[in-house]
Amino acid sequence: MTPRVAALDCLLAVAERGESLSRALPPLLARIPDARDRGLAQELSYGGLRWYHRLDALLATLIERPLKPRDRDVTHALRLAAYELLYLDTPDYAVVNEYVELVKRRGKRWVGGLVNAVLRRLMRERETLAAAIDQDPANRLSHPRWLVERLRTAHPADWEALLAAGNARPPMTLRVDLARLTRAACLERLAGAGIAAEPHPAVASAVTLATPVDVGVLPGFAEGECSVQDAAAQLAAQLLVPQPGERVLDACAAPGGKTAHLAEAATGITLHAMDIDAERLARVQQNLDRIGATTTLIAGDAADPAAWWDRKAYDRILLDAPCSATGVIRRHPDIKLHRRPADIPELVRRQATILDALWPLLAPGGMLLYATCSVLPEENSQQLEEFLARHADARELPIQAAWGRAVTVGRQILTGDAGMDGFYYAALTKT
Repeated sequence: MTPRVAALDCLLAVAERGESLSRALPPLLARIPDARDRGLAQELSYGGLRWYHRLDALLATLIERPLKPRDRDVTHALRLAAYELLYLDTPDYAVVNEYVELVKRRGKRWVGGLVNAVLRRLMRERETLAAAIDQDPANRLSHPRWLVERLRTAHPADWEALLAAGNARPPMTLRVDLARLTRAACLERLAGAGIAAEPHPAVASAVTLATPVDVGVLPGFAEGECSVQDAAAQLAAQLLVPQPGERVLDACAAPGGKTAHLAEAATGITLHAMDIDAERLARVQQNLDRIGATTTLIAGDAADPAAWWDRKAYDRILLDAPCSATGVIRRHPDIKLHRRPADIPELVRRQATILDALWPLLAPGGMLLYATCSVLPEENSQQLEEFLARHADARELPIQAAWGRAVTVGRQILTGDAGMDGFYYAALTKT
């Protein structure tokens, strides 16, 4: 399999069949023997999705009559070709030749002339065409229009920077197991392996690499001394701070990064990690096995504790609530295609249901830490405002921190703040 064929098959799986990028791409990459070709396939797949809406607008100006649904593979091939012409340093002539041949090999020789004509016009007029479509912020910032409007309303001073951050290549950040290794020692090991990195300013356990690398070359990764996790996600354990002897619930735990961090950072606790998806719980176990931690895993619905709770109160609860994931679009650009405005009210209802269901499980004086990777207020500060209004025995524990920004309840990190993913945290106690 060639890298361009792999990228085209990936876009078809994501855009036409609704698969996630994280599920569609790995098996395609596994069929490419050369590491450089795998890198190109990944770059094209992510780039084609990251700039999907801008490329779509550009193609609409270049193709007089839309292609038929059965020829969507040709449309996606043109999208990938346009991405190479605009964003990569592949020679123009090579791009044209590669994609004309690609569509011909797919049994559509008749369309080779169209592909050639469209791409050659784009080569000649790329600056003029781009300037015209970029008058519309949804095109220029390459996000669905509904999300652009939501973020413009929610973050009027930051919406453009927030959307631009959603198109940026995210950094690779490591979590150091500080019980086994100091951050300074980790940085020394990385330097010795020729990997440039620096400490993250907001999170004591976080190290950010100058350039992403394969985990196989990371010193101490196989032994569990470091893990890949964004700095914003690492704040959960830093905020929850379980004490020896306490019972801790990590609700909606998969894929298990925060569970593993809690297991590393807190000794002498009873940690339960639960998730509704038994298959995803297996990934939690894999994360725990690599770092050598033991935790009780529970397959169950956070909204229905009666089915799995042992009736013993928890001193700390981490609720990493299901959300729109609008804060991690830079890592998962397929969210731009899959998320719909109608999804948000249903997610908000689900979050409220889980919050109300888990609250009785918290011991008096205990802490519930609510977290999302969303930048939408209705899932975050507004959700918590309404929860506090419903529960007279709930009180906010204000988070005093230099990271993020204070909102009506909790703190909001916008995508790109201190290089972090978009995240929200709020801490509550039961009186």
